[in-house]
Amino acid sequence: MTTHTGPIGDDGTAATPAASPETTEAGPANSASRPRPSDRRRRALRWVAFGTSAALLTGAGTAWAVLRDLDGNIRTDTSTARELARHAGERPDPTAGETRNVLLLGSDSREGRNSGYGDAIGARSDTTILLHLPADRSHATAVSIPRDLMVDVPECRRSDGTTTRAQFAQFNWAFQFGGAACTIRTVERLTGVRIDHHLIVDFKGFKNIVNAVGGVEVCLPHDVHDRDASLDLEAGRQTLNGKQALGYVRARKAFDGSDTQRIGRQQDFLASLLDEVREEGVLTDPSKLYPLLDAATSALTADEGLDSLRELYGLVRSLRETPEGEVHFLTVPRQPHTLDPNRDELVQPAANQLFERLRDGEPARVTHTTTPGATPDSSPEPESPYREASDATGVCGGDGARNGGN
Repeated sequence: MTTHTGPIGDDGTAATPAASPETTEAGPANSASRPRPSDRRRRALRWVAFGTSAALLTGAGTAWAVLRDLDGNIRTDTSTARELARHAGERPDPTAGETRNVLLLGSDSREGRNSGYGDAIGARSDTTILLHLPADRSHATAVSIPRDLMVDVPECRRSDGTTTRAQFAQFNWAFQFGGAACTIRTVERLTGVRIDHHLIVDFKGFKNIVNAVGGVEVCLPHDVHDRDASLDLEAGRQTLNGKQALGYVRARKAFDGSDTQRIGRQQDFLASLLDEVREEGVLTDPSKLYPLLDAATSALTADEGLDSLRELYGLVRSLRETPEGEVHFLTVPRQPHTLDPNRDELVQPAANQLFERLRDGEPARVTHTTTPGATPDSSPEPESPYREASDATGVCGGDGARNGGN
């Protein structure tokens, strides 16, 4: 039996005894102490592997920390879910498959970080948009609901536990009466469309999002000077920062004073904001993406189904998957109210036809045709199959203006 007295190799067998310096073919005796080329390569590979592993672990840890911080920015609205559960029996049936209806609410609350925007008591839905995404994502429809629309508001519970009576009232009062839950129930009664999710954005959050993308370009048909909105802009193309953008989408006195025109400007601006994100490579440039994600998540109050970055990304991806030109901005068919011209009422049957198309997952497009009496050289005016509806369109001509091109 042969006994091995040398060291054991990596494979568990005895290592071959090293040749003596005298019998080594590699050269002089001191050459045996130098690392062989193969040894140096193995050692280098081990260091590379170690460095790569460390980098991956560090990167993964950093990425996890970033995602955790971004998720932590989002405020979760659990009270709305509890309130809606109390009224589950009155709500429309849940949407089938991957169809999603998301209610986007712009709150005019002056509380907390929004205290610098005036001293109005309570909060109203300054902007309300119903975003409809059909299961196949072949199109998307964003329907604005005017704040001055007169609607049936159900009995709603206030934050202090008291209850309001059911009443016929101005639409944006629903948010003041009972927050997002009351607004969602009002929209569902009005449209018959089940609201799956909701997102609330306040003044400060809106400004931060605009600043994060480096401003948004709009096209102004005339000079705008509005002290109340802090606007002093010249006609033509302008790139608005966050503060200017907030004044622009909320201003009334500097324009015709109507909520209808203001809704059109809001739609135009949102379309331009979407273009800005797509065209400037924001979603593929980490140096631009993180500030946008930080601003967006910090701006939002969301239900439990949209209160994480992963869930929000799924919503954004749905919009990105929608074919270009198939994102349509509309306003519900409306007209001055019969009893009060300062308020709105629905135009029927056009409004119910629109709501039916949304329930059925069908696109509700605004078509562009030449208005009666226009000369052959006239630019076509927007005309909707839904009377008094509007589409997001630019006002600086057809030369690629990004104010609302969709």
